[in-house]
Amino acid sequence: MKVELKGTGVAMATPFKKDGAIDYEGLSSLIEYLIDGGVEFLVSLGTTGESAVLSEEEKSEVVTFTKNKINGRVPFVLGVGGNNTNAVAEEIKSTDFAGIDAILSVSPAYNKPTQEGIYQHFKAISEACPVDIILYNVPGRTGSNISAETTLRLANDFENIVAVKEASRDMEQFMQILRDKPDNFKVFSGDDALTLPMILMGADGVISVQAMAQPKEFSEMVRQGLAGNLEKARALHYPQLEVIDHIFAEGNPAGVKACLQIKGICEEHVRLPLVPISRERYRKLEDLLGSYQETDLENLKRLLK
Repeated sequence: MKVELKGTGVAMATPFKKDGAIDYEGLSSLIEYLIDGGVEFLVSLGTTGESAVLSEEEKSEVVTFTKNKINGRVPFVLGVGGNNTNAVAEEIKSTDFAGIDAILSVSPAYNKPTQEGIYQHFKAISEACPVDIILYNVPGRTGSNISAETTLRLANDFENIVAVKEASRDMEQFMQILRDKPDNFKVFSGDDALTLPMILMGADGVISVQAMAQPKEFSEMVRQGLAGNLEKARALHYPQLEVIDHIFAEGNPAGVKACLQIKGICEEHVRLPLVPISRERYRKLEDLLGSYQETDLENLKRLLK
């Protein structure tokens, strides 16, 4: 059954043990923490999930475990992308999509395709994919931008291309997409700090990293923003900005994994070429999350009365 994605999606990390093996106990704890925190959907094997350093066997095991753990409680989106179009299409054709509601597919990195190349890449993915597709535009990682014109062309031409995660930080481009998109095409923020401004311009929600660290606070901010309760949304937005700065300062997902360790969800281990954040920044996040826990959760309860 087709599901409607809206609100807060979380780009989940893949927890590792000290020896580098996947920590399935930690992944189980993370999924429960996020669902209990009120997020609307979960995304696996994206950038934050360190999919680039997982073997195909590990990816398959993570997907099966995650589907079984979620068990239909929230929609499940799978990251499927790459810079070899034929290989991505073949991966899609060989995937068991039972329990998977949509894919998040990043624009090809490194190749620096033209806009026509990007269009043809997603055309091939659309033709191969049996579930809905969310485009992912993140020029800071891919080296090329999906222009507003190309996003809108894809949105109009392919029924199963239903949304975009827009992380270009280009507000003019974002507004052009919102202004000209088909009515049923959704736009998600791909930038945590800009999520509330983007919602106020008409976005449908976010696919977030920060919400993994603070799911209750972040998802409630998004809900209040979508409901037009601006005073409440702003009161939840501003205290999180410094946390967001520190989470991304030394790379993703090292920062958010440190937060998860601080909260006792899983350990902070990453795989090379990533490394853990500095101990100085770790202590700063400990202070921020501790002070936030003591004061702003009480404010959250007060605000929502």
